Amino acid sequence: MKTRHKRMAFILVGLAGLAVAATLVLNALNSNLALYISPTEVLAGNAPKDKTFRLGGMVVEDSLEREDDGLTVHFKVTDSANTIPVVFTGILPDLFEEGQGVVAQGRMRDGVFTATEVLAKHDENYMPKEVAEMMEEGEKLKQQQQTGAPVIQ
Repeated sequence: MKTRHKRMAFILVGLAGLAVAATLVLNALNSNLALYISPTEVLAGNAPKDKTFRLGGMVVEDSLEREDDGLTVHFKVTDSANTIPVVFTGILPDLFEEGQGVVAQGRMRDGVFTATEVLAKHDENYMPKEVAEMMEEGEKLKQQQQTGAPVIQ
């Protein structure tokens, strides 16, 4: 084999190895991607089936219920237009409160969001940009439903 052919074979093997590594990295990133979805989008059927995603909104006042085991909690998350029931087994963050912003990660099962992780806001002024935008859209949709008038965005 000539030196030129050896060099070409080395380059081809290197490119093939790089392609395999890139494929593995992109596959790992895709499988760990958790989309952020509002309750309105979930009820519209835009939530991924059998895949983890993040549900965000505000915890509905007087919706928090604790089971006797002390770890399982039920609450509702709203974007002002629609509400989704959530069940979580574990320890809630210290900043978790009714009427405050929350992002829960998990899956939909039988019309109930089963959360594996619950994240609460950091302080009284913090709200993720996505949650704030979703709440604003929910308010507009709620006003539209109440008045029957189209909402200009």
